[in-house]
Amino acid sequence: MNKPLRRIAIFCGLLVLALLIRDNWLQYAQADKLRTDPKNRRVAIERYAYPRGDIIVDGNPITGSVEAKSGDYKYKRTYKNGPMWAPVTGYSSQAFDGSFLEKIDDGILTGNDDRLFFRKTLDMITGKPQQGGNVVTTLNAAAQKAAFSGLSKQGGKGAVVALEPSTGKILALASYPSYDPSTFAGDRNSDAAAWKKLQKKYNPADPMLNRALRETYPPGSTFKVVTAAAALENGKYKSADENTDSPLPWIMPGTTTPLKNEGNIPCKNATMRIALRYSCNTVFGKIGADLGNDAMLAEAKKFGFGAEQFVPTRSSASVFSSGMNKSQTALSSIGQYNTAATPLQMAMVASAVANGGKLMKPYMVDKLQSSNVDTVAQTDPQELSQPLTSENAQILQNMMETVVKEGTGKNAQIDGVTVGGKTGTAQHGVENSENPYAWFISYAKLSDGSSPVAVAVVIEDDNANRDDISGGGLAAPIAKSVMEAVINSKK
Repeated sequence: MNKPLRRIAIFCGLLVLALLIRDNWLQYAQADKLRTDPKNRRVAIERYAYPRGDIIVDGNPITGSVEAKSGDYKYKRTYKNGPMWAPVTGYSSQAFDGSFLEKIDDGILTGNDDRLFFRKTLDMITGKPQQGGNVVTTLNAAAQKAAFSGLSKQGGKGAVVALEPSTGKILALASYPSYDPSTFAGDRNSDAAAWKKLQKKYNPADPMLNRALRETYPPGSTFKVVTAAAALENGKYKSADENTDSPLPWIMPGTTTPLKNEGNIPCKNATMRIALRYSCNTVFGKIGADLGNDAMLAEAKKFGFGAEQFVPTRSSASVFSSGMNKSQTALSSIGQYNTAATPLQMAMVASAVANGGKLMKPYMVDKLQSSNVDTVAQTDPQELSQPLTSENAQILQNMMETVVKEGTGKNAQIDGVTVGGKTGTAQHGVENSENPYAWFISYAKLSDGSSPVAVAVVIEDDNANRDDISGGGLAAPIAKSVMEAVINSKK
């Protein structure tokens, strides 16, 4: 072979080698990146080529799929009672991707999860079309309906979370106002207008905000349950019925400002039982100041403050600040100043008290299934922390039950059931200029001593008469209906 031909052959060989290297690089090193690239339309077409699996509540699907009338995506998502379930399901949209369970468990629902490999292979061999798996939730349909109905009748904005204290299962997760994910499940050409109407920029009510998990509110007097727990756990007081060291008026340390109570209520040296019943700011503010920021922060963290929760949808971290002086700690200990909590967080507080002081990790996916309903993954209950000893939890239960029997929580009473609770009316806005938030946290206890449900409710209503806003008046009736729904569903 002459020299020019040899050079051409070597050059061509190098080109072939480069092509082989590039081909292998694309097929192996870059495969996942290219497969998940949002510009790779073939992936999206494949994703919507089959009906999605379903999200299940009480054995029944709350989702579905129908053939799309336009575009090159064959199927689109549908929802049953979409606004009621949107805080749980999130959305799956051909144009706008997905959120919450629809996004987190997309691999199971589309059938592309690696855990479904055996099922996919078997279907391929038998010639069956690809099928998605199911997401089986812990939700209770009756409780969810009671929660959402209560919020919608009340109007304004708000959220409800209900937990099973012994396991951490989420039984209800409602947010209002809400939205119907079906309205923008299709392609951008048909559903862009519906999507735009739901964005906060164009809709100040922000219906797509999951207030149960993503909004933090000043918890007001419901936080006094945490402060009472801190007093018991740190040995400041050993029972519900010993007099506290609580002068009236009480001047906050380092200031000339008295911490005021709401109205003429018996707070001077009141017992913690009386103080919780009447919601004495002076008693619990002074407890917080006496214990100090570090002790209060440590107890708040045991209840879950300061940490995001993944249920598996992410919940924002609730806040109890560090580095506060005594007067700031006092205000924070009555649920004001910097203290802020999600409704999930305050349901966790009530749940831990009801469960003998043990806080279980909250979750709302019971199991994942393949298309033939074989279990792919199962969620086991998991202890998160122990904010209270069982003895102190019993003391705090007795205090919260007094609130419902004789105090501000009477609207949550249920015949034949022991209910413990705490109301809250949380101030906010510049110099408390905005309408306060109405809170109620509670649990129900049956005759056998078991506690099937703990609930947190928050109501924010800018249009209500300020004097009519109270946790006992607005939030407690909703909590009662949710607790009754859970109890009745177990009969």
